[in-house]
Amino acid sequence: MSKRVRVRFAPSPTGGLHLGGVRTVLFNYLFAKKHQGDFIVRIEDTDQSRYVPGAEEYIFDTLRWCGLEPDESVQHGGNYGPYRQSERKAGYRQYAEQLVKQGHAYYAFDTPEELDQVRKATDKNGEGHSFQYDHTVRMKMRNSLNLLESEVQQLLNAQTPHVIRIKMPENETVSFTDMIRGEVSFETALSDDKVLLKADGMPTYHLAVVVDDHLMEISHAFRGEEWLPSAPVHILLWKYLFGLNSMPQWAHFPLILGPQGKLSKRDGAKYGFPVFAMNWKDPKTGEFTEGFKEKGFIPEAFINLLALLGWNDGTEKELYSLDELAEEFTMERVHSSGAKFDFEKAKWFNHEWIKMASPDRLQEDVKRFLGEGGISVTDDSYLAKVIGLVKERCTLLSDFVQQTDFFFRAPAVIDQEAVKPKWSEAKKEFFQTYAAQLQTTGEWNAEHLEQLFKETAAEKAIKPGELQLPFRIMLVGGKFGPQVFQIAELLGKDETLARIQHALPLFE
Repeated sequence: MSKRVRVRFAPSPTGGLHLGGVRTVLFNYLFAKKHQGDFIVRIEDTDQSRYVPGAEEYIFDTLRWCGLEPDESVQHGGNYGPYRQSERKAGYRQYAEQLVKQGHAYYAFDTPEELDQVRKATDKNGEGHSFQYDHTVRMKMRNSLNLLESEVQQLLNAQTPHVIRIKMPENETVSFTDMIRGEVSFETALSDDKVLLKADGMPTYHLAVVVDDHLMEISHAFRGEEWLPSAPVHILLWKYLFGLNSMPQWAHFPLILGPQGKLSKRDGAKYGFPVFAMNWKDPKTGEFTEGFKEKGFIPEAFINLLALLGWNDGTEKELYSLDELAEEFTMERVHSSGAKFDFEKAKWFNHEWIKMASPDRLQEDVKRFLGEGGISVTDDSYLAKVIGLVKERCTLLSDFVQQTDFFFRAPAVIDQEAVKPKWSEAKKEFFQTYAAQLQTTGEWNAEHLEQLFKETAAEKAIKPGELQLPFRIMLVGGKFGPQVFQIAELLGKDETLARIQHALPLFE
């Protein structure tokens, strides 16, 4: 590549970050790291009517949780700022005016009421399509193409509200080479004359994205395939303003699909799994959306599963660290067709990453979930031992609550019915004898406790296998948990004896 790789993610601060958005971030990030380039986050807040307080901070919190820190942004600084489009407002008009002078754009003075009348008239014609401000209607509208130059100047001098629209050619074909899809072509006659500069002086996405990508020296522009229909407008803007040779290389990522088509931001409640990276509550509507983080995913797993939604390295390998992904990622291996999201597979990734993680790595996350479950942890070294024992049994971080509760407090409920049918006086005597031996033993580890257990069972002529379930239920309350003697080792002598003595009468 001839020039330094510079890629950008340009979110609008209008709400939570959908997993498709995080995947776009991830692929940008991986491409930049692969080529020792820069990853930029630019906040596209030109549509102030849709601005949601807190959304910008949420976006950066999400990227931080995922480990996808930008090289340049509002929060990280850089040499190409400002990184918030509303702070770049003053610079956009000159480019829109340049297009007007070149004959590639025009002033449109149509009021909202006038546009609404034309829409209604178009619908009445029964042509089967909605109104589009394009080459078929532009000469019937109130704009600088249809007014005398003196009238236009008079309206401008009077500061009459107006927008600037691109003048789309009537019969051109525009093409570009997509890094994923190959050659893509569009007929300009099918595109409308998009607004470039709004009446409030703010640019629309179409103008701002081209101008900012140029000024920030973006080398590659990656976005979702829903932006493909806008490509002809952007290609022409690049051609008119800066020349096509300076246009970034483009790639349009495939959609992420749910059980019934495109996976949208509102599908979480419908399908019962998260679609946002982190919890999001819209301050305007109060609407709450659950996130993968709060569901119990760890970021390593979340990033791993997103990477394989639409990409693979050509092998059967499925588990990748972020560094491994950066090493292996190539745009040539990104699929052009939609990738179906499977929540069961997502949980598999999380289970695998929890198993691979060290207790120290999981400690703070587990402590947070235990706290939410009413379990107070005061000894981190003890917690690390507990995590090491149970992590292979946990698919989500929330599973640690049920899998570790009995290590921190005696079980509130004992599953007596699992023991009573096969309980006997001989088993009662065994546990009384075993408890007495535990009281006097000077050694307390799983191996010794198990050896003592088996020796006592042999003396009582009872198979150890018939005694382990009652012992487990005494300590845990139910038929779950890691190896029972490891549980006893961690609980310690006093707590183990107390639980035996508490449970024995219940089995009568």
